[in-house]
Amino acid sequence: MVPNSTLIEHLNLSDWVVFFLVLLATLLSVLWGQRIKKQLPESEKVSTIELLLMGRRLTLPIFVATLVATWYGGIFGVTALTFEKGIYNLLTQGFFWYGSYLIFAFFLVKKIRSYNVITIPEMARILFGSKAERLTASLNFLNLLPIAYTISLGIFLKSLFGGSLFINTTLGVVLVTLWSLWGGFRAVVFSDIVQFFFMILAVVLIVIFSWIQIGSPLELMDKLPLTHLDWTGGESLGTLFVWGFIALSTLVDPNFYQRVLAADSEKTAKRGIIYSTIIWFIFDCCTTLGALYARVAIPDANPQDAYLQYSIQLVPNGVRGLILAGILAIILSTLDSYLFNAATCVSYDFFKLKDRFKIWHHHVALVFVSTISILFSLHFEGNVVEVWKTLGSFSAACLLFPILVAQWRPGIISERNFCWAVSFGCIGIVSWKILNKVYFFSNIDEFYIGLLLTTVPLIYSVIRKNA
Repeated sequence: MVPNSTLIEHLNLSDWVVFFLVLLATLLSVLWGQRIKKQLPESEKVSTIELLLMGRRLTLPIFVATLVATWYGGIFGVTALTFEKGIYNLLTQGFFWYGSYLIFAFFLVKKIRSYNVITIPEMARILFGSKAERLTASLNFLNLLPIAYTISLGIFLKSLFGGSLFINTTLGVVLVTLWSLWGGFRAVVFSDIVQFFFMILAVVLIVIFSWIQIGSPLELMDKLPLTHLDWTGGESLGTLFVWGFIALSTLVDPNFYQRVLAADSEKTAKRGIIYSTIIWFIFDCCTTLGALYARVAIPDANPQDAYLQYSIQLVPNGVRGLILAGILAIILSTLDSYLFNAATCVSYDFFKLKDRFKIWHHHVALVFVSTISILFSLHFEGNVVEVWKTLGSFSAACLLFPILVAQWRPGIISERNFCWAVSFGCIGIVSWKILNKVYFFSNIDEFYIGLLLTTVPLIYSVIRKNA
């Protein structure tokens, strides 16, 4: 196989026909969703609940489809990690997260739905106060900035057509932004239904064709470097634990909260997360195997797009278009959700437009978020994993502990203590990262500094209050 070729060289007419048919199916699904919306009473069509939560009408199949599809836009980050470090990816990007999903399902769903809110910052206002709401919105915004997924889209388009990563990222995000300006959360959900099917089909087909052409997974293990079979990936326990804590940030993830709050019942949300976890496990096994097959077939490829390069050269004509559409669906289904929720965070939470919320407020915020994401993608130079680790650290280190404690013991943490602790944690993360980059004086990850500066003051205040 050719390690770094332009994918368009491998596509023929049948591939393009299949590719655009999948895109057409996605568009038709959105139109279907808008047709259903027309049957609603006029007052509900323009309500904030309809725009941001689809009127809390997510049934179990739709809930599973939109939740699963939203969670995998960084496929090139996951497969690059597997290409470089092997099954270490399945531990840090898989098993740690499954535990978080199940904790969410069994211990948080009921509490979250009892607040009857629309966003996490709204919940923070109930738990702590209005200042805490604004601070939570700021951290949510960092967590929702879809930098990793704008980069993934740029990598996809660059691999397909060639050219600059930045230009491809910009063009891709502009097109997705235009798409996202239409239809609200309902458009996101109904597009996810189609994208869910094709993203699963794509990764399964890659494993099947790899098995036929290269050999079974057992034969694959014999062809891999021994380091790729090491669960630690050669990393320290400290780094492993950072990924474990970042996985726990799921417990304060806006996309998870949105789906749970949009479900038609508590039972739907709980069962939906459990079913989604099973599907995620199957999906992770497929992407991990696919990236390991790519490591054997084209070991000199660029890790960022090795999985895509390998996949397109692996399958026959016609199937290539399906694989291409499936991988694009993985990216788009996450990117549009993150863009939508980041815009919600700006317009609905941060600027407190709840009482006079209009759809054009959300549109302006969406354009703003898209612009910021494109500009920030330059800083990370295509490194999706670094984006996750950097931005995910803020929610996991600074927001996770106080939000969870307050949900279980309302009133135990005052708004003043919450704001000071979270602010200290954020300042600690940024300061430690900058100082450590300049002076290289410690191997301690900045995540632990943020966690320490947030958690210790809160534990002290909780003990004092109990006393």
